[in-house]
Amino acid sequence: MTLTRTTETRTGTWMLVAAGLFAVAWGGNEFTPLLVMYRLEHGFSAFTVDTFLFAYVIGIVPALLICGPLSDRIGRRPVMLPATAVAAAGSILIAFGADTAGILFGGRVLSGIALGIGMAVGGSWIKELSALDPTAAPGAGARRQAMSLTAGFALGAGVAGILAQWAPWPTHLAYAVHVGICVIAGIGMISVPETRPAVPKAHRARLIDDLKIPAATHRRFLVIVVPLAPWVFGAASVAYAVLPSLMADRSGGHPIALSALMSVLALGAGFAIQAVGRKIDTPNAARGALVALTILVFGMLLAAWAASALTIAAALIAAAVLGCGYGMALVSGLQEVQRIAGPNDLAGLTAVFYSLTYLGFAVPAILSALTERWPGVLTYPTIFVFGAIMAGVCWVFVRTRSTSHLPAAPMDAEGSKLT
Repeated sequence: MTLTRTTETRTGTWMLVAAGLFAVAWGGNEFTPLLVMYRLEHGFSAFTVDTFLFAYVIGIVPALLICGPLSDRIGRRPVMLPATAVAAAGSILIAFGADTAGILFGGRVLSGIALGIGMAVGGSWIKELSALDPTAAPGAGARRQAMSLTAGFALGAGVAGILAQWAPWPTHLAYAVHVGICVIAGIGMISVPETRPAVPKAHRARLIDDLKIPAATHRRFLVIVVPLAPWVFGAASVAYAVLPSLMADRSGGHPIALSALMSVLALGAGFAIQAVGRKIDTPNAARGALVALTILVFGMLLAAWAASALTIAAALIAAAVLGCGYGMALVSGLQEVQRIAGPNDLAGLTAVFYSLTYLGFAVPAILSALTERWPGVLTYPTIFVFGAIMAGVCWVFVRTRSTSHLPAAPMDAEGSKLT
């Protein structure tokens, strides 16, 4: 069944896809608070565990760039429905590979593939279902997408950290819980109708041509979204990967629980600020992006303070502010994307945006390598101050182009042209 604008649809249909997106996001981030466990109890170096964190980007980026345009070609359902099964397979692999770097790496790649599908295809499906929802406010698609992701990221990290710290089978139980969530969410999505009919084979271009995203060269995307996007998970990874690692010896013997707490705090703050994001964001300027970058400047300075003071209070404050920066950057970037993209470019441009955001997950591995290579010269406080300066440079760049290259035709907050 395919929905159209004239078809009546249940208000809550989008929630079933949001549950699938929640499930793959849970799988993407459940590993994060356990980085400390793999380093302290399984003998992996800091650089190696940070590489595990980045490994799922290897799955995410191809999945985003291929599956988004593919779903524009053949529909959302056939591409999104397998995502929860892939996510479950990733968790199963990780659960049985706690002492083997190659197996952990492979499981993380599968988790990334599932998350990439969810972000590009599930997000577009939610947006289109929201456009058919008579109760949806303007901008609901971007907010529902961002909040589903953030809720999955936060709860996945929080539950995994608690189970690994205090429950039995620390390397298995959290992943078993995730597999159960994937099964339930996957079954729920089966009943959701298609929102984008497949293009008839006679009218399909070559797939390689469909993978081209013309909207990615839109000047507004280049000067507003591109400078903002890497900060999304750059900020998040500092909050719940780098800072918890620095605080491991100050955790009172509960490093995994502290890591989980910082993850939940950062992502909870990001979730909360997304709820008011539409009041901050405007289609007439880059106000949302500027607010995000302002928060990130302060967040990086607070991270420098926390890395110097090494107190739990300082680390928690820094994580919360960085989480707000992450959440505001994510939702404002998505709303810019949905205003720029036409109906044939929505999934593809969303995929490009998310691919850029996930470059931020390289930050922990880069910082580990730099501080190990020049331990007396490059310290975390110094690097975080430099990060604050770079966020400030991005703020100035975006501010000077805030009202430039707006989409030629007026668009509503859902990214649809007004007529």
